[in-house]
Amino acid sequence: MIWKWVKRILQGLGGILGLIGIVGVLFVNLSPEFGGSPTEGQIKRFQKTGHYKEGVFVNLQKTTMDLGLDSIFSLIDETMNGTSVKRPDFDIPVLKVTPSDLAKPTATRLIWFGHSAFLLQMDGKNILLDPMLGDVPAPNPFLGTTRFGRELPIEIEKLPQIDAIIISHDHYDHLDYGSIEKLKSKTKMFFVPLGVGAHFKSWGVDSTQIVEMDWWETMFLDSLQISFAPSRHFSGRGLTDRNTTLWGSWIIKGVEDNIYFSGDGGYGPHFKEIGEQFGPFDLAMMECGQYNTKWSQIHMMPEQTAQAGRDVKAKLIMPIHWGAFTLAFHSWTDPVERILRKSKELNLPIITPKIGEEIYLHPESNAYHSKWWLK
Repeated sequence: MIWKWVKRILQGLGGILGLIGIVGVLFVNLSPEFGGSPTEGQIKRFQKTGHYKEGVFVNLQKTTMDLGLDSIFSLIDETMNGTSVKRPDFDIPVLKVTPSDLAKPTATRLIWFGHSAFLLQMDGKNILLDPMLGDVPAPNPFLGTTRFGRELPIEIEKLPQIDAIIISHDHYDHLDYGSIEKLKSKTKMFFVPLGVGAHFKSWGVDSTQIVEMDWWETMFLDSLQISFAPSRHFSGRGLTDRNTTLWGSWIIKGVEDNIYFSGDGGYGPHFKEIGEQFGPFDLAMMECGQYNTKWSQIHMMPEQTAQAGRDVKAKLIMPIHWGAFTLAFHSWTDPVERILRKSKELNLPIITPKIGEEIYLHPESNAYHSKWWLK
């Protein structure tokens, strides 16, 4: 009798697991969030790059993301017993921006949306960098944590016409389907790493608007020189597409100003090479957040971020990839506190503007230094 009940329970569990599996497969294959796949023609181009091997892109420096059993148990412990301040317990300041505020300025200006998302205004152009403007960096709201701030500096619908969107890689906290859906009708061009164009095509963006680039390539948008450079990271949006698209960092050089946008990645010699080839930079926006010693090869520790800023020959650096989402186990203020200490040691100028604050490249010495993250 008991075994009959056990058998029924096991059959019921099996049915539930089977149903979950079917739903998962349907979601992965039917949800537009996952984007598209590179074509055979694109793959032929990938094979000529020198950093595409056995069907995937590889980093310039040997990089591993494999976690041993000890690391997995350690991560479970960090999840259960780690810091209790992974997100703010107060409403963080978000400065509001109006459409009239965004009337084209006479000097290069940026607006930070938190994490790695920016509006850059340079040489009369409006450019969005990694515009993840959604609430949750995941393919479904139930699969991720929500944004710290209750609102954005300005709603997507109120943004001006966008001359270009620039994407560093296809992870959900940098490339958001919902944001692109709202932005594509008001955006002229999309500059993306190799392979990422397939996502945009699947989302209805015309191929003539998409410029796919390899490391060390340069394109022009009128007076702007847009160059793509390496980073030490990885890519993928689904269960089976890891590293099938490229990742990297961006250099945007105008008539007078030159900026660097690091995207995501671990520390490596590529920073010095970028500094030698494209520097010095008036401003470098450097990844600083969502790190752990167990995956430090693909996300820098804050002290490495400061050193990387020096390597690229930045006159001024701004820590990014923090202040919006919880994607690691450290406290939400740990990135900015640690890089401030290290930058002081290196005598490296650093700015920490509020979300929504107007950022100019040649600020007064006391500008953008408020410790807004303190309650």
